[in-house]
Amino acid sequence: MGTFKIEGGTQLKGEITPQGAKNEALQVLCTVLLTPQKVTITNIPDIIDVNKLIKLLQNLGVKTEKLGHGAYTFQADEVNLSYLESEAFKEEGKSLRGSIMIVGPLLARFGKGYIPKPGGDKIGRRRLDTHFEGFINLGAKFRYNKEDYFYGVETDGRLRGTYMLLDEASVTGTANIVMAAVLAQGKTTIYNAACEPYLQQLCKMLNSMGAKITGIGSNLLEIEGVESLGGCEHRILPDMIEIGSWIGLAAMTRSEITIKNVSWDNLGIIPNTFRKLGITIERIGDDIHIPAHTEGYEIQNYIDGSILTIADAPWPGFTPDLLSIVLVVATQARGSVLIHQKMFESRLFFVDRLIDMGAKIILCDPHRATVIGHDFKSQLKGIMMSSPDIRAGISLLIAALSAKGTSIIQNSDQIDRGYERIDERLRALGAKIERIN
Repeated sequence: MGTFKIEGGTQLKGEITPQGAKNEALQVLCTVLLTPQKVTITNIPDIIDVNKLIKLLQNLGVKTEKLGHGAYTFQADEVNLSYLESEAFKEEGKSLRGSIMIVGPLLARFGKGYIPKPGGDKIGRRRLDTHFEGFINLGAKFRYNKEDYFYGVETDGRLRGTYMLLDEASVTGTANIVMAAVLAQGKTTIYNAACEPYLQQLCKMLNSMGAKITGIGSNLLEIEGVESLGGCEHRILPDMIEIGSWIGLAAMTRSEITIKNVSWDNLGIIPNTFRKLGITIERIGDDIHIPAHTEGYEIQNYIDGSILTIADAPWPGFTPDLLSIVLVVATQARGSVLIHQKMFESRLFFVDRLIDMGAKIILCDPHRATVIGHDFKSQLKGIMMSSPDIRAGISLLIAALSAKGTSIIQNSDQIDRGYERIDERLRALGAKIERIN
């Protein structure tokens, strides 16, 4: 278990380039199973979760070659399907939430896909029904071993295209179903599909491999099944969650930071959501510049004077992965805000640590918290704490960097699951952070 030691209260300065998007990487890496031809993917983030998935693909027999930092070629021309029923797979597969997305490609190309109940963040119930209901609609047979928590889908022949209305706009569920449908016979229509930029990237990549997907960017996808797919080259977008994290870091530490090459067109309402908290965000080409907020920042109320509410929603709404960052940023704002986390019932429990640091937060229930900002008149205090999940972990790290005194964050491996060389990159900005035993 890793540990960070942070000396807070230091103003930072400099430029930082966001890593490749974790959530996109976990999707597009699974597409390599759809073709025996070579696939080249660049801007892959060097983080624990992604590296686990690459290792899983290697164990499945996918040939991988590292071309340079973040660049790999993959070739799945000799897939070892027997690995799917091995004890090693049952152990390795359950340690990674993203492993669920190998099922769709395996089912489409080989007629069967298995997965142990996947792990990941402990942020509440994250059901898999959307994935498997989609596969069943395409003609697969579902089975579940309750003793081993082992899921399986199989088909005797080629999957068959159909119409389906998803019960939720699940990003990973949509991705999995799309990857299965591209090789199905006939036309598949998916309504209430997720339309996040990462899902758009997946669909564009599949089309470059020979798939026929229309409606990209909307919640109505139409897929004409093809006989086979070929190789391609694909570059992963910069990580919007990391970009939001750097915005929050700059505001909380009152630092002047430039975030390079952010792909503005794919950020949606993220910049404006932070602007509602009073943060100045300047666009310079494809970069974001945040000036030092020496006078602090003030939360905007609604036009009728009522308290601002920031809630998560499916894209193009505000991503739930940044609500933890917004909550931390609000602790030093002028004014108050209600944070409404709709999707996961355990994601706000990390606020107890912020309260221990001196933040004024009222946890209304598992989904809502009211934050009363300090306006920097009362600095947070460093404490010892533990990272419960990736997003809460980076939020606590931002709080520690702004706090007075020393903070210890245990279980920092959780942060490493989603953020590449986070301590090195922060030190380059002037942060006082080190890994300790």
